[in-house]
This record gives sequence, C-alpha cells and structure tokens, in this order.
Amino acid sequence: MSQTGKKSSSDGETTPQAPLVNESIRGSKSRFPKAGSRKESIDPKTTDSQPQDKTLKTISLDAAKTLTSETELGFRMEEDERFLQKLGRKADSKCLDLNNCRQTTADVRDTGEAIKVLPELEELNLSWNSKVGGNLPLILQTLQQGSKIQTLELMDCTLTSEDGVFVGQLLPRLQNPEVLDLSINRNIGGSLNSIAHGLKSTSNLKVLKLHSCGLSQKSVKLLDAAFRYLRELRTLDLSCNKELGGGFEDSQLATLEHLEGLDVRQCSMTADDVLSLTQVIPLLSSLQELDLSANKEMGSYSENLLSRLRFLPALKSLIISNCALESKTFTALAEASIHLPALKIVNLSWNTCIGGNLKLLLETLKLSMSLQVLRLSSCSLVTEDMALLASVIQTGHLARLQKLDLSYNDSICEAGWTIFCQNLWLLKELTELDISLRPSTFRKFGQWFRHLISAMTKLPKITEVATKRWLLPASQEEELQGFDQDHRSSIHFDHGGFQEADFPRLN
Repeated sequence: MSQTGKKSSSDGETTPQAPLVNESIRGSKSRFPKAGSRKESIDPKTTDSQPQDKTLKTISLDAAKTLTSETELGFRMEEDERFLQKLGRKADSKCLDLNNCRQTTADVRDTGEAIKVLPELEELNLSWNSKVGGNLPLILQTLQQGSKIQTLELMDCTLTSEDGVFVGQLLPRLQNPEVLDLSINRNIGGSLNSIAHGLKSTSNLKVLKLHSCGLSQKSVKLLDAAFRYLRELRTLDLSCNKELGGGFEDSQLATLEHLEGLDVRQCSMTADDVLSLTQVIPLLSSLQELDLSANKEMGSYSENLLSRLRFLPALKSLIISNCALESKTFTALAEASIHLPALKIVNLSWNTCIGGNLKLLLETLKLSMSLQVLRLSSCSLVTEDMALLASVIQTGHLARLQKLDLSYNDSICEAGWTIFCQNLWLLKELTELDISLRPSTFRKFGQWFRHLISAMTKLPKITEVATKRWLLPASQEEELQGFDQDHRSSIHFDHGGFQEADFPRLN
C-alpha cells in the first residue's frame, strides 16, 4: 500500500508519509523533525558539533525505525486484505468471520497474522474449519492480556485435547468474553479441567455451548466448580454428550440464577439426573427455553419434574420430543403447561402416548395465545385428536400459529384429515405445514385433498406444504398442477412426485 507525498503547510517541502492503515490500529502519528531544518538552526561557531551530530543521528535513526515499522504494518494489512478477499470475506476491525472457509494450513497461519493487526477485534468465528484443529495456539497466541475478544466461536474445528488446554489458558487473557462456542469438538472432553479453570475468569460470560464435545459424568462436576463464577450466564448447551448420564446428581445448575436457555437433549439422563433437575428447575425462574429431548428415562421418572414446569412463567420454548413419555408423565406435563402462557414453541414429537389423549392439552391450546410452533410428529394421533385440534382452530385459539407438524401420524383416518383440512384455512399466520407419511408408508389422498388445496389458496403466508408419500390420482394431479401454476412463486408444495399409478398394488 503506497501513499503520495504530502506537502508541509509551513515550508512547502515534501515529507514521506507512512502507509494508510486501519483507523483502529493507526492511532496518532508522531511528527519527526527534519534533519535539514535542524542543521540550519545550529550555529557551528557557538555549538559543539560532535555531540549535536550524534543526537541528530539518533533522532534520524529512531524516526527511520518508526517509519519502517509503520510501513511494514501497512504492507501486513495489505496482505491481510488480500488474504480475506481470497476467502471471500471483508476486513472489519471488530469482527472477523471465517467460518466454513475451507482453510488450508497456510491460511491458518495467515489468520494468526491477520489477528495481530486487529487489536480492536471483538468477534472471532473460525467454525467449520478442520485445519484449525492442532493449530489453535499458532492462530491465537498473539492475543495479549486484556484482549477485547467478546465472542469466540470454534464449532467443528477438530480441536485436539491440547487445543482445549490452550483455550483454558487463553480465557483469563480476554478482557470481557461473553460468548464461547466449542461445539462438535469431540476430543476436548479430556481437557475440560483446563477449560473449566479458565471459565472461572469469565464472570461476564453469557453463552456457553459445549454441544457434542465428548463430555462425561466427571465433566459435569468440573463445570459445577465454574458455574458459581458465571453469574451472568444466559445460555448453556450441553446437548448430545451421551456420556453425561449420571453426572447431574447434586448439580450446581441452580447457581445460574439468570439462565434463560438450557439444552440437555440426548445426554442419557438417568433417574437420579431427573431427580436432581426436579430440585433445580423451580429455582431457574428466568428460564425461557428448555430442551429435554431424547432422554428416554424421562418417560418413567419425570412426573415430578414436568409438574414443576409450572414455576417457569417466562418459558417460551418447551421441547420434550422422543422421551418415551407415559400416561402419567404426559398428564403431569399437560397440567403444568396450563400455567405457561408465554409458550411460543411446543415440540412433543415421537411420544406415542399422546395419541388419543390430545384432549389433555385442550386447555393449554386454548390459553396459549402466543403459540407459533406446534410439533406433534409421530405421536400416534387418531381421528378424535384431529377433531379436537380442528375445534381449537375453529374457535380462534391458535390464531398465531406459524408452523404445524403432524407428520408420521399414519393412524389418522380419512374422517380425521377431512375435518382438519376443512378448518385449516382459519390459520391465517401459518407458513409451514407437514402431514407427510412415514418413509415405509404410502397411501392415496382421499376426498379431503380438495379441502387441503382450497385451504392453501386462503392462507396468505403459507410457503411450505409437505405431503410426502401421499399418492396422487390422475384427477388430483391436474388439480395440483393448476395450483402450482397459480402459486409457484409463493408456495412450495412438496409431495415427492409420487402418483397412484406408480403403486398399482394400492389400486
């Protein structure tokens, strides 16, 4: 990067200027005296010239070194700009997002150099770059004590155990870290002791994500020791760590009094874990999002836990899919949900006990005026359930619903789909609907298909309709083609392209 000479306003001489660099790095520049003008002001008759000459040489040398340093900095920034352009990214003094850039080993080295000249950097995202693994110290070793990095995202970087140790050593250097995402790095579980120790220095941390990090029972205990220092934590994601089961007993989660999001799905939670959460949940009154999915022990032992959800008045998202809920646990959930008026997202998919018992949620559906997403996939729903859902729609209690998933409920008969589709047009905010069949099942559309098409024409915001593995007779194919032609630009009707003629045995 070069600059043209700039004329002095006082004497008209041209002086060299350092290359232009980022304002956040450049700061104020020193003004150096000109050697020529200094010599003109010295009277050789009255001054000892030898010491003065030595002083001049020292000043000139310092000035030259400074200019050289600034010139090198300018060249370095120019190279960094070219590096970012190669990766399809733009330079920003406060944010460097290099996620999913397919970085090579050389790129990783250049990233470290780029970070050197970004002292104001606050957000750094290196996610989805496997070459970062094993090289993290090389990239981040230049971060000094008091670094302004607030967000550090290293998702799926193939981090090694040594990288995990380095993260633990790095955290105390950061001035005010708020977001740390180490998700999908399965080899850092063994270095969690170092990470947990570093977390003790991050009192303002608001988001901690350790999804699928190879954590174990011991990991929960190590994190417990750090939780009491994380008073400002808002989001905690420990999901998909299958070896965590049994580690939540006597957990210190209750110290996270400002926690708003807790994700412990697929953690192989035991009966003792569920019991521990039963004691903790009522104390997390700020909780807004809770995901307990894919923990099969929930089905038999969560009656008291689900009953205590009533103490979470701010809860907006409740996901308890694939938890093998039983009649008594579903009843406890239904009774507690009446006390959760802020609910916007409810996902109870893959709990077959709901089939024939949706009436237990009737009061919840009536009172949840804010409900936007309802997922009941693979719940063994029957015609009675569909009639109840239709009645709730008809009375306007689901007026804000945007996404409805009723897929994989192959047990619903023709009458059930008919009454549902006849009332579907009343969901004016609906954007997505899924009524697909299971992958192993194929059935013919009934007469209710016409009601479905009619409803789609009356829903102003609908964009996605999934009806996979429902077979279209020739007559209905013509109806769908006409619909597609009229709404091609706004609605994606995903029926998989199957026709009745493709399955002669079903005729």
